[in-house]
Amino acid sequence: MTAHPSQPDRRMPPAPVSAPVPDSGDPLADAVIAELDLHGDRVRRALDTGLRYGTAGPDVLDAPPPAAVAALLEQLEATPARFDPLTPHRGDLATLSVPPLWFQLCSVPAALAHFYASPAVAGRLVRAGGPQDLATRGLVETGVWIRQALRPGGLLRGAPGYVATVRLRLRQARLRASATGGGRDTPAGGVPAGQADTARLWLGFTLVAYEALAAVGIEISGEEERHLYAYWSYVAHLLGIDDTLHQGVATHADARRLRDLLDSRTAAPDGNSRALTAATVDAQARAMAGAPGLALSEEQLRTLIHRVLRQALGDGPAERLGLPAPVPGPATTDLMPLIGELNRQARYWQTYSASSAGEARRRALAEPGPGPVTGVPRGSGTTHCLPRRPAQPQSTRFSAPAA
Repeated sequence: MTAHPSQPDRRMPPAPVSAPVPDSGDPLADAVIAELDLHGDRVRRALDTGLRYGTAGPDVLDAPPPAAVAALLEQLEATPARFDPLTPHRGDLATLSVPPLWFQLCSVPAALAHFYASPAVAGRLVRAGGPQDLATRGLVETGVWIRQALRPGGLLRGAPGYVATVRLRLRQARLRASATGGGRDTPAGGVPAGQADTARLWLGFTLVAYEALAAVGIEISGEEERHLYAYWSYVAHLLGIDDTLHQGVATHADARRLRDLLDSRTAAPDGNSRALTAATVDAQARAMAGAPGLALSEEQLRTLIHRVLRQALGDGPAERLGLPAPVPGPATTDLMPLIGELNRQARYWQTYSASSAGEARRRALAEPGPGPVTGVPRGSGTTHCLPRRPAQPQSTRFSAPAA
C-alpha cells in the first residue's frame, strides 16, 4: 500500500505516528448482522423495538432479545466514561450556532471529500453505482442524518438521530459481511468499512467540517471546540468506534494528530476518489444555486466550494483529489475575503452574549433541513432502520452516512 507523502501544507506539522489503529470491524454489530441473517424478522423486530424504546422500559419486549441484539443494546445504553448525561439533551451546541446554509455548503462536501480520499472507501462506492448518483444520494442522506443527530435530544434513546446513527453502524456491518463472505474471508486491502474508515467519517464532521467553515470566516471558541468533541464522542460511542481512537480527542489539535495517524496508514487518493469528489462538488453546486440567501450561480458555487475544500484539506491533499487551483476570474475569487469578513462580523454578534447565541441556535433549528437533490429518489431516507440481507447476486450500496 502506498501511504500519503508528507503533507507540510497542513496548519500544524504532523505528530509522530506511533499508536496502533485497530484493523478490525465492529464485533457487536457484525454479530447482529449474522443473527439477522440466521433468524430474520424475529431478530429485526427485537432490534427495532430495542432501539426505539430501550431494554429498561416495562413490557416493551415480548421476550428477551436474541444474544447479539442484547449485547449491542447493552453497549449502546451504557454510559461512556467521563460522559455528561445532559450532553444529548443540549444537542451539538457548536454546530447549531452555525448558519445551516454554510454548514451544508462547506462542511458536508469537505467531510465527504475527506471520507472519499480513502481509495478503499471510494472503490467500494464506485463499484456499487455511478459517482453522480452516489454523490447526490450521499449529500442528501448525510444532510438528513447530521440534522437529526445534532438537534437537542436527537441522540436520546429512540430519537431519530440515535436510530439513524445506529442504522449507519449496522449498514457498515452489512457491507463487511457482504465483502468478506459472512466473515469467512478478509480482503487483501484489510477489513472493509472497519474502524479506520469510520474514524475518517467521524473526523470529517468534527475537524474537517470546521476547517471548511474557517475558510469562510466561521470559527468557534475553545469552549465551543470542547463541547463539539464531547458531543461527537457520544456519536463515536453509538457508531462503535474503538475508544482508543476517539477518547483522547478533545480539541482540533488532538483531532489533527488522529488525522495524521490515519492518513499515514491510508493509500493515496485514486481515480475513484477524484471522481466521487468532483461529483459531490457538482451536485452541491447544482442543488444550492439560487438558494435563498445565497444568490450565486452554479459556476460561482462550484468555484467557491473548490476554494473552501483546498483551504480545509490543504493544497497537497487537494491536488491529489483533483481539486483545481484557484485562477483569477470573475466574482467568486474576489468574494472569498468579503464572505469571510461578513461571516466573522455576523459570528461576533451571534456569540456576543448568551441570549444572542441562544437566538442563533433557535434560528438554525427553525430553518428547513436539506431539500431534495435532483436524481435522488423520494423515500431514500429512513424508511427502515435495519439493514436487510441483500438478495444474491448483490451490489452493495454504502454511500456516505445513511440517514
